[in-house]
Amino acid sequence: MPAPPVENAPAKVNLTLRVLRRRHDGYHEIESLVAFADFGDRLSFSRGGDLTLTLHGPSAAAAGEGDDNLVLKAARALAARRPEIVLGAFSLEKLLPVAAGLGGGSADAAAALRLIADANGIARDDPDIYAAARVTGADVPVCLDPRPRIMRGIGEVLSTPLSLPQLPAVLVNPGVALATKAVFAGWKPAEALPAALDLAAIAKLTSRDELLDLLAMQANDLEDPAIALKPVIADVLSALRGLPGCSLARMSGSGASCFALFATAAAAHEAAKILRPKFSNWWVQAGALGGR
Repeated sequence: MPAPPVENAPAKVNLTLRVLRRRHDGYHEIESLVAFADFGDRLSFSRGGDLTLTLHGPSAAAAGEGDDNLVLKAARALAARRPEIVLGAFSLEKLLPVAAGLGGGSADAAAALRLIADANGIARDDPDIYAAARVTGADVPVCLDPRPRIMRGIGEVLSTPLSLPQLPAVLVNPGVALATKAVFAGWKPAEALPAALDLAAIAKLTSRDELLDLLAMQANDLEDPAIALKPVIADVLSALRGLPGCSLARMSGSGASCFALFATAAAAHEAAKILRPKFSNWWVQAGALGGR
């Protein structure tokens, strides 16, 4: 028997995150430049039989195999639109920390939709795939095709893919989970809205230094409310900014994970080696941000 197909579910990193306004329905309009890491979870799928999910890996216990898992939610959302599809058994190697601001659950759900689509002869860009992604979670649509983009709306308005210079990075989670809703609840609107990201200008960037200059002019508007809930995030950012060769350090998404950018892959891996023995209870991963 051939091995079941496997999809990577890479970590999603918000290089920038502006909260523009709170909508009447309680959701928030955002603008974010998103990139994907060259590491993440791995999901396999065996077509046929009942819809099931088994988990393994260091973050399996925190992710949970119940109906709240976004892999199952995404599969059911697609089946509701395509009753004729055949589902089956998923096996998830959960490597990313949970509720960490890295879109791990959303990336897993997007990988599930890609696997079901392939197994049932559905195009990955079929409107039903996108619709199922959108009802599963705000970050799932951008994870369907994990390439750098600008996200707007509540995450469902996506730019065309961007070709960005790769960014060697270290990602850190201090072992605490943050509920996205609680972080957004602490956000306070700025007196003036920031200038919108310019898609055409970003598309013209050719060097890492140009990209870093752009990122330095941006921010993550959820950093302060996240730190108010989990002050250890400030400790993570301080530790990252103190690493040799760190060009920029910022929180990703609604936290608590943070990233630091470096000039070379070697510098990023060396920085991770420095951090691990000092903070043995932190999740530390070196890699590159960009997208396939």
